[in-house]
Amino acid sequence: MELPVKTRLAFPLKDKSPLASLRAGDWILISGKILAGRDQTHRRLLELLEADRPLPFNPQGQLIYYVGPTPAPPGRPIGSAGPTTSYRMDAYTPRLLELGVAATMGKGPRGPEVRKAMLQHQAIYLAAIGGAGAYLSRCIKDATPLAFEELGPEALLLLEVEDFPAVVINDLIGQDYYQLAREKWRS
Repeated sequence: MELPVKTRLAFPLKDKSPLASLRAGDWILISGKILAGRDQTHRRLLELLEADRPLPFNPQGQLIYYVGPTPAPPGRPIGSAGPTTSYRMDAYTPRLLELGVAATMGKGPRGPEVRKAMLQHQAIYLAAIGGAGAYLSRCIKDATPLAFEELGPEALLLLEVEDFPAVVINDLIGQDYYQLAREKWRS
């Protein structure tokens, strides 16, 4: 599959400066180590913060992928790994952005409070290709549980990815790709 890739990013980021040139609608390829978790993982992370307990990872420069993968088939590190609907994490996201998370990735739009927090904390939101979980799993080279293993597919995972495709939905200047696309279709 050929995508009009603008840039490649390696996570976790040492600083957020590589995000400054990205614009809503840009395709990127992600490599490095990213975090993966869904609703229950996020609820548990906030419970840790509310109890003044440390997170099981350093949030600085991290990308959190909203995914609940299927079980790994023989010889593979992970099963199908398509994105989860992102607004389900909206209640938790501003606090994680405040702690230094640089990017989140899932599918669908984010709410106004999350978009405001992204601007305030200079973070971006990416969309992975919905319906392409099997393809995306091939970009995942390793999957290691970090915490909350009892949650099964909702456990916090550390994923090693290579050339994982995503599109920038919300950039650092406040553009929203979904809104831009709607406006383009109306004109």
